[in-house]
Amino acid sequence: MKRLRGLAAAPGVARAGWVRIDPAPAPMGGRTSAAGVVGEVRRLAEASASAAVDLEAISNDVRKEGHPDEAAIFEAQAAIARDPALAAMATERIRDAHDDAIAAVLEAAGAFADQLRSLEDELLAARAADVIDVGDRIARRIAGIDQPTVGLERAAVVVADDLPPSVTATLPRERLLGIALAGSSPTAHAAILARAYGIPAVVAVRDLLETLTAAAESGNQSELAIDGATGDVFVDPDEATIKRLNQAATSGRERHEQDLVEARFPAVTHDGTAVSLVANIGTPDESDGAIALGAEGVGLFRTEFLFLERTSPPSEDEQCAAYERAIRAFAPHPVTIRLLDVGGDKPIPYLPIASEANPFLGVRALRLARTAPDLFVTQLRACYRAAAAGPVKVMAPMVADLGDVELLLTLAERARTELTEEGCPIGDVALGVMLEIPSAILVSDTYFGRIAFASLGTNDLAQYTLAVDRGNPALEQYRDALHPAVLCLIAQAVDAATRSGIELSVCGEMAGDPAAALALVGLGLRSLSMAAPSLPAVRRAIRGSAAAELASAARAALDEASATAARARFDALLPAGGRA
Repeated sequence: MKRLRGLAAAPGVARAGWVRIDPAPAPMGGRTSAAGVVGEVRRLAEASASAAVDLEAISNDVRKEGHPDEAAIFEAQAAIARDPALAAMATERIRDAHDDAIAAVLEAAGAFADQLRSLEDELLAARAADVIDVGDRIARRIAGIDQPTVGLERAAVVVADDLPPSVTATLPRERLLGIALAGSSPTAHAAILARAYGIPAVVAVRDLLETLTAAAESGNQSELAIDGATGDVFVDPDEATIKRLNQAATSGRERHEQDLVEARFPAVTHDGTAVSLVANIGTPDESDGAIALGAEGVGLFRTEFLFLERTSPPSEDEQCAAYERAIRAFAPHPVTIRLLDVGGDKPIPYLPIASEANPFLGVRALRLARTAPDLFVTQLRACYRAAAAGPVKVMAPMVADLGDVELLLTLAERARTELTEEGCPIGDVALGVMLEIPSAILVSDTYFGRIAFASLGTNDLAQYTLAVDRGNPALEQYRDALHPAVLCLIAQAVDAATRSGIELSVCGEMAGDPAAALALVGLGLRSLSMAAPSLPAVRRAIRGSAAAELASAARAALDEASATAARARFDALLPAGGRA
């Protein structure tokens, strides 16, 4: 037996023989003459439109199978096929380099994908596979070559470097037992589809293809076992491993069933302190899953998905429709919408954001509103309109002091006044800020009385407090939000919010860490927002604890010398199995 390590992508256990899927060779591009430029540009346009129609058909098929959220993946791919930015890049290759349409679109898609991979954003980097997939589809249309189909003659675990979403969606699921990829990521669309279809998957498995190739060359028809919850891959698993995986599969099913049952239970400590558990979401499609796990609203609705990977900003109507979907799903609980949070690390074609040496310390988030106020007024107008469907809170990221708060209030008043004068129905919107810059906490008394709420963005708060780049793996030893310096800032924020009588919550990853969640409750926080899968474990931790004991531990943690010592206090308070 050989054990390989990857990243968990879709829970579940699979054990079977394996089938390797390699990408079909792309059509061969060539050159064109000056006289042929017009014809090649026309061929490109026709093939792009045809590819978009194909992808919309796949989207419809996926929707008919009962997966409307995953259908949106192929709607987005259809939008890429029609994207004027991709067409412009390819057309430039035809006109300037005299590439033919096939070569031009493959080069353009590759360049576009490289741009996405270079971004320090896992979600955007994962979309590179979509762009390559679309570029290949358009090239095949130009060449008159059918889209390759992949069939599984027997039930198997599929092995590949990566799987395009269109291949993942069309594999025969009655014979697709699991997926193991040497590349990709848990946020790639192949992984998202695997989770939707209930197919165990592991990604980023080092040495996967080399190991299996060597086994095949030696004549060994290896069996493969994967654990999509841990990221483990076993080549020729032994009996002990098979027994353990079978037990893990049974435990996983039982744990998920338990999570759904316990989602109805309130997060209340032994001594009666109630904590509201809400969800962080990135799109409206995540609403149902969060609600099933007991989310009592949304503490952070990231809106960047509407603004990225496009050549023009989303319309007010498009934004309003997206926000309304989440608001109606969670009603009567509130949805907290975060205003656009981008900067030099996430270039947007329609926003003139200069490249910066330190983009996380630069012109980003609300700071952009000083030079592009209309972008934020449009978003605020959409929020006010969507609020007619249910309770809405709007918070501004990257707030440093009173001046930023006044900017938010000015933009919101302009949006509300415009809509009122136009006679457009609107709802009430509570305005607040994210506390992620230490200065925002240190001077919070100067502006807390002018807003309705604040939410601690602990990811950036820890980054700015400890001078630790969130994207640098070499600094992992410093990256713990339970550092006493961060805890002291949180305690200051709690005191300031109490003095001003405003609501204070947490929406950073710290809230989804059971031990850290206990620290937050001990410091006085009563609303925690996290990724939906973290809700069950945090709920059990809170229900198995006593608020008085947590408060005592939190006071002691403020005086500790390290994050390790502070964390040890709350690790010791974690209940062994939680409390039903």
